[in-house]
Amino acid sequence: MSFFPKIVFQYEVEEYLIKVFRNNELITALGTEEAEKKYQSLLSHLSHPPAFTTVRVNTHLASVKHVKKLLFEEIQKQFKGLCVPVLEHPKLQDILLIPVIGPRQDLKKHASEVIVGAQCGYAVLRGAHVYVPGIVSTSRLVKAGDLVSVYSDIEGKCKRGAKEFDGVKVFLGNGISELSRSEIFSSSGPLKGLGIRMIEPVYLSPSFDNVLPSHLFLQNLPSVVVSHVLNPQPGEKILDMCAAPGGKTTHLATLMHDQGEVIAMDKIANKVKKIKQNAELLQLNCIKAFCYDGTKALSVEKREDKQEGPPFLPESFDRILLDAPCSGMGQRPNMAYSSTLKEVTSYQPLQRKLFTVAVKLLKPGGVLVYSTCTITLSENEEQVAWALKTFPCLQLHPQEPHIGGEGMKGAGLSLDQLKLLQRFDPSAVTLRGMDINSLQDSREDDLISSANKDCIGFFIAKFIKLNSK
Repeated sequence: MSFFPKIVFQYEVEEYLIKVFRNNELITALGTEEAEKKYQSLLSHLSHPPAFTTVRVNTHLASVKHVKKLLFEEIQKQFKGLCVPVLEHPKLQDILLIPVIGPRQDLKKHASEVIVGAQCGYAVLRGAHVYVPGIVSTSRLVKAGDLVSVYSDIEGKCKRGAKEFDGVKVFLGNGISELSRSEIFSSSGPLKGLGIRMIEPVYLSPSFDNVLPSHLFLQNLPSVVVSHVLNPQPGEKILDMCAAPGGKTTHLATLMHDQGEVIAMDKIANKVKKIKQNAELLQLNCIKAFCYDGTKALSVEKREDKQEGPPFLPESFDRILLDAPCSGMGQRPNMAYSSTLKEVTSYQPLQRKLFTVAVKLLKPGGVLVYSTCTITLSENEEQVAWALKTFPCLQLHPQEPHIGGEGMKGAGLSLDQLKLLQRFDPSAVTLRGMDINSLQDSREDDLISSANKDCIGFFIAKFIKLNSK
C-alpha cells in the first residue's frame, strides 16, 4: 500500500540506479522480473517513513526499564490516552521501539494552508512539529490559533512568502498555527521557534522535542547496530572518523561505560560543537571531539607527547568506526532526491581516502567497521571488494548482532563474503499501514521483525586487521 508517490530522481541518477539494480549478478540470481519488482518496491518504501520510531536509551544514566516507563507515560500524554506500546528489542537491549500509526487517510483538509520545505516535511512525517524556519508560505489570512493543513513542497519550487501554491505538494496533516502570517514572515527577519503545532499528522509518531533529553537519543535502528558491531571495550582507544552529530560517538562511549577514550572527528566546526553538546548532555566524559579532516588524520612526523588531537601516528587505535560521508539514498522519507550524478559518484573516492587512513591508524588485531546510509553498490559492496584487494592485511569478520540482510550481488564478492555483510533493505518487507486495531492484534515478535526490516537503507561491513603489512 503506497500512500505517497515513489521517490523521484534526476534522470541521469535514475538511469544509474536502474543499472545498479539490474546488474548481471542480480539478474542471474533473481531473474529480470523479480529484480525489477524489488527495485520498484524500494522506490516506494523510500518515500515513506519507517514503520517504527527508534530511540536509544542512555544506559550510562538510567535503566531501559525506567526510561521505558517514563516514555510510555509521555506517549500516552501526547496521544491523548491512545495505547501505543513501547517495545524492547531482544538483540539491541539499549533501544526502545514505538510503532508509527498511519498513514491516516480520513483526515479532513482545511482551507487555510501552510507550505513547508521538503526537509521540514520529512521531519513532520517522523513526529516533529513545524518550526518557523521550515515554513515557506501560508494562506493570506492565517492567524495565531487557526486550524491549518500542512503540505510539503517536495520539489522546492514554492517562493518564500507566497500566498498560494499550485505546484506539487504532499499533505502532511493538520495543525494549529502558533503565529500569524505577518509574524511568520516578519520584515525584521526570520523568526525562530514553533510555528505549527501538529495535532493530526498523517503519520502519528511521538515528538521528542525536550522529552527526556539526557536519557534518550533519537536514532535509526541500523545506526544503533553499527556501534554494537564495533563492540568497543572499556579502556580502549576508539576513533570515530566522521562523527557528527555524535549519535554513534555517544553510543560507543556508553558501551565502554565511559572508560577509555573516544576520539571524534568532523571537519565542520558547528558539527563538532554539536558532538560536544551531546556528550555533555548525556554526561559522557571519555569523548574528545576535534574539528579535523579525516583524510589528513595520519601523522607522518613524530608527535609531541602531550598532543591529544589529530593527526595521529600509525597504529594508534584499537577500533575505528568509519561511518562515511555518502550519497544518503537510504534516508527515509525522501520523495525527491535532488543530487546530480556527479555528486552521487563523488563519494566513492572520498570514502577510499578515509578508509586508507583508517587502515593505517588501526592497530594489528584491531577492528574497523565501515558503514553508510545509502543503497548503491559503488559505496557499499564495491568498497568492500576494493578494500580486500587493496589491503591484504584486512579480513572480513562476522557481525554481531546480525539483523539486516546479506550484501547485494553485483560487486564480485562470494556468497560467503556477502553473508558477512549487513545490508538493511527497506523493500524486504511489504509496505503497509498500521492503525491502532491492527497494532493491538499484532504479536510482539512480528512487530520486532518488522522494525528490523522497515527502517532506513543502510550498509555495514566489519574488518579485522591481521598485521601491520
